[in-house]
Amino acid sequence: MKKVVKNALRWFIFGGTLFFLGKALKDNWLEVSSIRIDAAGWATLTIATGVTLLAHTWAGWIWTWILKEFNQSVSTFEFIQVYLKTNIAKYLPGNVWHYYGRILAAKNANISTVTATLSVLLEPLLMAAAALITVVLFGSQLAVNNTNIWVQILQFLSLIVLLGAVHPWVLNSIIRFLYRLKNQNKNQNSTSENQSINGLSLDRYPLLPLLGELIFLGLRGTGFILTMYALFSVKLSQIPLLFGAFSFAWVLGLVVPGAPGGLGVFEATAIALLQHRFPAALVISAIALYRLISILAETAGAALASLDERFSS
Repeated sequence: MKKVVKNALRWFIFGGTLFFLGKALKDNWLEVSSIRIDAAGWATLTIATGVTLLAHTWAGWIWTWILKEFNQSVSTFEFIQVYLKTNIAKYLPGNVWHYYGRILAAKNANISTVTATLSVLLEPLLMAAAALITVVLFGSQLAVNNTNIWVQILQFLSLIVLLGAVHPWVLNSIIRFLYRLKNQNKNQNSTSENQSINGLSLDRYPLLPLLGELIFLGLRGTGFILTMYALFSVKLSQIPLLFGAFSFAWVLGLVVPGAPGGLGVFEATAIALLQHRFPAALVISAIALYRLISILAETAGAALASLDERFSS
């Protein structure tokens, strides 16, 4: 029954976003089809692709920081390669296969399954926290009426919950509970149990990885703004608005179920937030282009990592 409800929710979300995107495209088709990109625009899109690829490479480096927070010594370059190679798998149905690939690679590097799993679970939590920090900082730019104060309060409370969830006091308590639940039928003395748990616990707040995720969001947001700039002039005063809209759309694409890689959810949210601030046809075109740029950057990253691994071996 639970699986049926979950699948129904996924199809409902997918159908709703598809309908919204289709209607937006239909209403603005003539304007969208008339848009042309000049040589400077193509150069800007190329830079946006490079910045997006850099963001994913940076995210792979942050993953190694997270593993080191769990006292794991890893090869930075090798694990960045793993991250880039598995990243494209997030578009497969289920939206978990990139995590599975990273856990498997970590296990092959003699990292325990539990530690590897914790590292790939902590990463999206820190990403979501970084996105919410950006939304809280720039989200006021998105307000269109007084009711948005409640949305801002909800965003702030969500941020507090996320920041609290990755605190060692909270995370280590959850780890201890799950460890004891898993091993409740095993005979294990308290000394060996504490040693095992300590190997899975955080010694400090993961502040450095969180700051790293903020830089990651900054790079992704820069790629998005460059894509917008390739189609029309973006004023300096509009950059906070674009960063806020991007971060909010991105974090929804991250957390909403049934959206592999945020596909559909990100686009629908970004269009809804920006179509009344900029010409709708330009917004739709820029967001569609940004999705293509993101996939191209992720594919290029996976290909380059695979080629480098092959020639290095």
